[in-house]
Amino acid sequence: MKRLASFAAALLLSTHAAFAQAAYPEKPIRMLVPYSAGGPTDIVARALADDMGKTLGQSVIVENIPGATGLIATRMVARANPDGYTLLYTSLNHTVNPLLMKGADYDPVKDFAPVTQVSSSPAMLIVGSNSPYRTLQDLVTASKNEASKISFGSAGYGGSAHLAGEMLRKQANASMLHVPFKGNGPAVVDVMSGEVTFMFYPYSGLPELMSGKRVRGLAITTEKRDPRFPDIPTMKELGYQDFEHSHPWTGLLAPAGTPQAVVDKLADAVKLSITSGKVLERGKQTGSLLIGSTPAEFKQFIVQDSERWKHIIAEAGLKQQ
Repeated sequence: MKRLASFAAALLLSTHAAFAQAAYPEKPIRMLVPYSAGGPTDIVARALADDMGKTLGQSVIVENIPGATGLIATRMVARANPDGYTLLYTSLNHTVNPLLMKGADYDPVKDFAPVTQVSSSPAMLIVGSNSPYRTLQDLVTASKNEASKISFGSAGYGGSAHLAGEMLRKQANASMLHVPFKGNGPAVVDVMSGEVTFMFYPYSGLPELMSGKRVRGLAITTEKRDPRFPDIPTMKELGYQDFEHSHPWTGLLAPAGTPQAVVDKLADAVKLSITSGKVLERGKQTGSLLIGSTPAEFKQFIVQDSERWKHIIAEAGLKQQ
């Protein structure tokens, strides 16, 4: 009888859990964004949250929790109840922070249940319109002349533009000085003025800069040429490898232990948004590549991304800060 009672209790619990997952979501969902409101990641997150809310039948509320290069929000989600009601919409920093930030104290794979990669954002290597460098080879050749003092800007230490610059420096065996800024805005101002030689700039802000002829593009990071910029070669064409992997990406994660049925339901809602919703429109506007990977594919991507940056950071000799 005791064995029968135990079996009945276990069956009841599993049935209750299955019902709870099938009924998910029964209340609003929090989507934590580790960046300030109004930035490119936040804008996409809000479009995604709106679409997901309509699909899931519950509000998806975006909460901006900037600070410590994304660590605060990331830790909050890693420690949250794994029930699908606290999610993280994050980017490249998720895999880079544990490699470059002292005390990051989270594992980008083991502490999370990946839902889906949402986007990948190409970049263009730009110089100011008055720059003497007409091609990437001009710039690389000058970098080997000590008098040239070639520098590259970025939105901050450890960001995608910084790491792409380090990749170029290493592959070209060049002498280049990294100049970090607090955001892409101030960085590109100094590139336009010539105070900084070049930077890898995200597609989202390119149309205005290019139409105003304030910058000149020397190369793009995509594998193939972009029809919008047919005369600008790819890094790969010019002999520099793997720059398509330097793209800042965005993706949705839940805490480790979140039921697979819940993860799958969230992934399906995201997929609908990027194929027919507001995120699709946003991607068209910014030039982002929309992905919509499965949870398993996104997990594998994070594993590979972590290993890739671990190798590049070690080669570049970058130190934890």
